[in-house]
Amino acid sequence: MSIPALNNTGVVYRRILSQFPQDFSLAFAYGSGVFKQQGTDQGQMGKNMLDFVFAVDDPVTWHTMNLLQNRKHYSILKLLGPTTISSVQNDYGASVYYNTLVPVDGRIIKYGVIGTECLIDDLMHWKTMYVAGRLHKPVKMLLQNENGKLRAALVANLKSAVTASFLMLPESFTEEDLFMQIAGLSYAGDFRMVIGEDKSKVANIVIDNIQHFRILYSNILRDCPQVVYKSQQGQLEVDKSPEGQFIQLMALPRTLQQRITKLVDPPGKNRDVEEILLQVAQDPDCGAVVQQGISSIVKTSSITQSIKGIATAGLWKTVSYSSKKLMKMWKGWRRKPSVSQMS
Repeated sequence: MSIPALNNTGVVYRRILSQFPQDFSLAFAYGSGVFKQQGTDQGQMGKNMLDFVFAVDDPVTWHTMNLLQNRKHYSILKLLGPTTISSVQNDYGASVYYNTLVPVDGRIIKYGVIGTECLIDDLMHWKTMYVAGRLHKPVKMLLQNENGKLRAALVANLKSAVTASFLMLPESFTEEDLFMQIAGLSYAGDFRMVIGEDKSKVANIVIDNIQHFRILYSNILRDCPQVVYKSQQGQLEVDKSPEGQFIQLMALPRTLQQRITKLVDPPGKNRDVEEILLQVAQDPDCGAVVQQGISSIVKTSSITQSIKGIATAGLWKTVSYSSKKLMKMWKGWRRKPSVSQMS
């Protein structure tokens, strides 16, 4: 099974991609400039920054070529050359190197570069959940090569998102509940949700894009033996028995299992993972433990990647980008109905 691609890439994306070295294993666009979000009209979408992620097999070679083609995109780090840029990319934060507030073909864009192997690692094991989390939500796939390992990892990441969400939801729930839970996974523990992001971001992503979420997840839900999926009614029922939860916990990505183990197992006890997960499966607070484990992964990567962003974007762009985020957060807060309006 291959990941469902939203194929209407449009000339605007092809023109932007053509400005870069073409050695991509995967390229996708995401965010409010690509998908309509609640509270944003079509005119505003055309003004929003376009966000991209490029996966490349050889980051040093790719940055070498990109420095020749697009030197102005880089901060002062360009003076240190492609090898150092690739080291900064791979060794710090979430293994992504972002250039932001870049004017390309009449639009302002931000693009992140990640090594293919680092991406596969994140998709399979949720090492940082940084790019894996973006791929839990609908994205516009622009280019994907024939790397079978990468294709399998993309599907595994979606299955993991479903499994983790099942553990945090009640026995019976709606499609919208599930998609809200999935969309929120990569924001759990993200310090930017405290300051710098619109608090209603998750609902804004899901409400206007239910159909895109269905395209992404319907096959996985239909094939999953752990759930009864009534697609016509948009209702789901999941196995919440200790045995069912144990199977789900054992299917979680490795890093998340390790974080859960660390939360539950007292220091020095050193029980094996299977024994600890069996204990968690029988705990009424199982979902909360999974949530804490996810939050601990996201918190670490969101802080370290944001610190790295100051170096890769440069101070002026960082201040400019952050102020735009704060303005968006303020607008989202003002759009929220007050308690008196709701009653």
